[in-house]
Amino acid sequence: MRYLPLTEADRRDMLATVGVDSIDDLFVDVPDAARHTGLVDLPLAMGELAVERRLSAMAARNVSAGSVPFFCGGGAYRHHVPAAVDHLIQRGEFLTSYTPYQPELAQGTLQYLFEFQTQVALLTGMEVANASLYDGATACAEAVAMAGRATRRRKSVLSGGLHPHYRAVCETYAQFTGETLLVQDPAPGGGEDLMVLVDKDTACVVVQNPDFYGEIRDYSELAEQCHRAGALLVVVVTEILSLGAIRSPGEMGADIVAAEGQSFGNALNFGGPYVGLFATREKFVRQMPGRLAGQTTDAEGRRGWVLTLSTREQHIRREKATSNICTNAGLCALAFTIHLSLLGEAGLTGLAQLNHALAVTAAERLAAVPGVALVNDSFFNEFALRLPRPAAGIVDALAERGVLAGVPVSRFYPDRAELADVLLVAVTETVTEDDIEQFARELAGELAEVLR
Repeated sequence: MRYLPLTEADRRDMLATVGVDSIDDLFVDVPDAARHTGLVDLPLAMGELAVERRLSAMAARNVSAGSVPFFCGGGAYRHHVPAAVDHLIQRGEFLTSYTPYQPELAQGTLQYLFEFQTQVALLTGMEVANASLYDGATACAEAVAMAGRATRRRKSVLSGGLHPHYRAVCETYAQFTGETLLVQDPAPGGGEDLMVLVDKDTACVVVQNPDFYGEIRDYSELAEQCHRAGALLVVVVTEILSLGAIRSPGEMGADIVAAEGQSFGNALNFGGPYVGLFATREKFVRQMPGRLAGQTTDAEGRRGWVLTLSTREQHIRREKATSNICTNAGLCALAFTIHLSLLGEAGLTGLAQLNHALAVTAAERLAAVPGVALVNDSFFNEFALRLPRPAAGIVDALAERGVLAGVPVSRFYPDRAELADVLLVAVTETVTEDDIEQFARELAGELAEVLR
């Protein structure tokens, strides 16, 4: 048993020591729906060369994002990543470095984390940012938990425009923290009144801007209403590039910003790893989860950097800790920092303008296709369309025609029949006008059979 060193007797002794009858008893907290019974549908044994051939054949069935016109978004966006980003993050001192607990050995790492925090604070319009979290969804859940600590309240209101994956992570956290979540129904076009759900027990209201359907809103009035009620406003941003063009959450009065930073420096990568951004007001800094790199001076008066305000041990105190996220997405944060540094302020603004202009072109062209209606009154680089039949089937048909046409909302809400015909379309700088024209042409051809 080359790879299984334990004998059956060893296993029985271990189970007896733990106090359970079988290995299955160790997984009682995992729902049945999440368990796989039997063997995975793979060959039991193959040689290395045969495995390479099999996996290559499987991979060849994929249609990669860069090989055809690509309009998928829904919280993960395809942007051009400069070659310098990958080249620099693969330097050994970055690629293999560990958490910088010893500042005398990690000044480079601490400095780039400090610069990263500065960039995030400037982008979001907030006063302080941490050294990153795992991704946008966990940042959102941590924001809800932090609001509860700061207000000593246990109820949070979640907008129906919040990304459903972010909402799901909040719900997972709430199962174990005792928080109450009031979640609005998902509805493109908005119209929800979140303040009717706010009372003396409400810790925060969570909104997304641009929202899940791409709509842009000014939350200044909502922020004032929350503050009058003693609640905090949490603003989620899934497309961080949008802050190169629209008002920042801080300008609107947000108390906490939770965001996904994948758009800068981090490719789609089949879903990760990504990089969670987290920023807040300075008065809440001691309630902020994760790490914080600070600037200081050493004994000789030289500028330097350290982890500050909390230590590693603080994050392993379980229920007494601000967070049990004990690390940060350091390499992804570095990629974010390099990409944004290469862009600069003018480049960031120009890239945001290019994204918006292309999205406007696409929205106008696609809305001109018979049977297609634009849902949005406003958007940045992503918008929602209503189609004359379920969007999922149309996406599949257009994929066969060589166009990855977007993300059907039914993928996120399979039980909501009223959303079956809604398609999310994202348009970034990687899309060309020829791509848009091909999308419109293929969509019109597919729908013509339905409308005939």
